[in-house]
Amino acid sequence: MNNTLLPIRLVFVALCAAAGWLVSLTILAGEHNRGLAIGVGLGIGLLVVLVDVLLKGFSLRGLSALTFGIGVGLVIAHMVGASPILETGDPATIYLVRLGLFVICPYLAAVIALRGKDEFNLVIPYVRFVPHEVDVPLVVVDTSVLIDGRIARVCESGFLSAALVIPRFVLNELRAVADSTDPHKQARGRRGLDVLNELRKIKNLDIRIIESEVTKREDVDAKLVFLAHSMRAKLLTTDYNLAKMAEFHGVSWLNLNALAKSLRPELMLGERLEVDLVKPGKEEGQAIGFIEDGSMVVVSGGRPHIGQHVQAEIISVLPTAGGKMIFARLVAQVDA
Repeated sequence: MNNTLLPIRLVFVALCAAAGWLVSLTILAGEHNRGLAIGVGLGIGLLVVLVDVLLKGFSLRGLSALTFGIGVGLVIAHMVGASPILETGDPATIYLVRLGLFVICPYLAAVIALRGKDEFNLVIPYVRFVPHEVDVPLVVVDTSVLIDGRIARVCESGFLSAALVIPRFVLNELRAVADSTDPHKQARGRRGLDVLNELRKIKNLDIRIIESEVTKREDVDAKLVFLAHSMRAKLLTTDYNLAKMAEFHGVSWLNLNALAKSLRPELMLGERLEVDLVKPGKEEGQAIGFIEDGSMVVVSGGRPHIGQHVQAEIISVLPTAGGKMIFARLVAQVDA
């Protein structure tokens, strides 16, 4: 039981018992009814507190959806009850039919509204209670993007002009990964939390937290696609399977890996580049280094300069599945 709510609940139960005692003084006659009245008041107070405990986790969004559903159900029941269909007939039968409508219609409407409370949240959003422009493009962010980390640098550069939508269940999943007992998962989760803090510090970056939950881990991907489709947003992910699921449902998706590949510079034969040689190559006299985009450079005659910063001239470029393999010949050593 919540420590903050415990005193309030105790005071409420005590007030209910006091109300029963007052009722026994003002309405009920006789000393023998006083204990019964206090017991009834105490029981009512405990029952209300029990309902309060059972409703734990019932959010403002759920209450809004429930109220909306009951309201729609009552309107439908009133319209059907006032229709010409029930104008003539046995009064008792008409009364029972109308009574059934006023019980069944609100119930069904409330259940439907609670099942689709995420859609209702899109109609009446509770996103930091801050008004947002409707025409701003939206991008739903996956957990893999936050763990990847490159999104922070992309947003800092100003190339991503859309608002970032981060569902609550993505934050919960990221927190669960950070709390994992596996040191590798724990490191990935903590990096994701650090990236999230970096995003919050970027000026003029619109970050929106959607209060949406999932009951099972397997439903996360489906919920992400559903949110992106409902909000007419794009999905930002590095998960290939999730991207294909989004594509199947007609949701546009953004891939940081594709962006990184598209930003790799085009290298031409005869062009010179600077590279740090880190290890020997397979052939005699070769040394291997890497440039900024991760492409491997094989430098002929560079083995004596391993551990040094050199300048090399490109003699051929071989495309590979992981990028490009560049073959070059040593030109000169460059002072670091």
